[in-house]
Amino acid sequence: MTTEQLATGRLVTRPDGPPATAVTVDIVVPVYNEAAVLADSIRRLDRHLAAHVPYRARIVVADNASTDDTPVVAAALAAELDRVEVVRLDLEGRGRALDAVWRASSATIVAYMDVDLSTDLRALLPLLAPLASGHSDVAIGSRLAPQSRVVRGPKREIVSRSYNLILRTSLRVRFSDAQCGFKAMRTDVARELLPLVQDTGWFFDTELLVLAERAGLRIHEVPVDWVDDPHSTVDIVATAVADLKGCCRVGRALATGALPLGDLRRSLGREPLVEGVPVGMVGQLVRFAGIGVLSTIAYGVLYLLLHPALGAQVSNLLALAITAVLNTAANRAVTFGVRGAAGAVGHHLQGLAIFALGWAVTAGSLLLLHRWSPDASKHLELTVLVLANAVATVIRFVALRRVFRSPATRPSGKDLAR
Repeated sequence: MTTEQLATGRLVTRPDGPPATAVTVDIVVPVYNEAAVLADSIRRLDRHLAAHVPYRARIVVADNASTDDTPVVAAALAAELDRVEVVRLDLEGRGRALDAVWRASSATIVAYMDVDLSTDLRALLPLLAPLASGHSDVAIGSRLAPQSRVVRGPKREIVSRSYNLILRTSLRVRFSDAQCGFKAMRTDVARELLPLVQDTGWFFDTELLVLAERAGLRIHEVPVDWVDDPHSTVDIVATAVADLKGCCRVGRALATGALPLGDLRRSLGREPLVEGVPVGMVGQLVRFAGIGVLSTIAYGVLYLLLHPALGAQVSNLLALAITAVLNTAANRAVTFGVRGAAGAVGHHLQGLAIFALGWAVTAGSLLLLHRWSPDASKHLELTVLVLANAVATVIRFVALRRVFRSPATRPSGKDLAR
């Protein structure tokens, strides 16, 4: 069966199994030279689906250019079991296999699991149910959740935890286990994300998860019982090196704005919980406030340093101009997640226009103060300016939200974090 034929492939549930629903699932099992374990694993999975999963399901054995008897065993299983299909790929790569099958799938949900079935299959329904109900967009098994029960050697344990620590610190991810071979997602979500995933090997699902999280999708984690396969042929060192290279590549793409995360969020992100309160606005307010506090401190220090030589109005203008440039740059990168040089000049020009408005508010306040109290001390002046800046800050936040939501920012890959 070719990849193109998957779109019309049949999905079958045995008559003695759980009642079928409108939800359909394609479960991909990528294999490379797995003739020894393939038959037993696929039969176990088929029995579990018939007995415990109330969705119409198909098992797709994705053969990654095996050189042993894997194609023969897979073909025999497809002839024996109604729900089993086989796809043969000419090139190796787990990611390549998942990409090919998932893109061509006509199912509601696409999933995959490792052929050794190291993950207890009782976690399969909890993995699929949040996607079938619409509660979540992506679901992953986690061996690192507190409730998980895992049996594996110290080497793999250290490598796995170290890798996930690297992901959390370098890419700021929140999911706990990127490498567990037990994942699923809504097919409509997969179709949006897959064209952006470059890796074709073991880093594939990590890259997919990073994109999903940055696009604002809900990732459901399922604690799993997991027993390490002592006969696994995965080269841990080579895989770890490839994963680190992938982290660097994705991190660079996020930093430079090469990924269209803003477009993804608009097409896939969840709707606001409260009418009139956009997704991500609360987080933006918190970050904006933090930058605002630092800017106010810097403004106050500069004003007091410049005042003896330049006087109130000039000191206010210079202090406000310097902090406004830094404030715009910080809010662009941190508050609104805009990366890269695209649109930067326009953003700063618009930031200067907002600065002019803020300067008009503060300069006007200073002018009124001097008319009311010509002998006001510089500390009273600073107090009035800080209060005027508070008013200008509210205006600045509303204005900056419009600046960084303008069409010019869309190619820059802004990330409105949840």
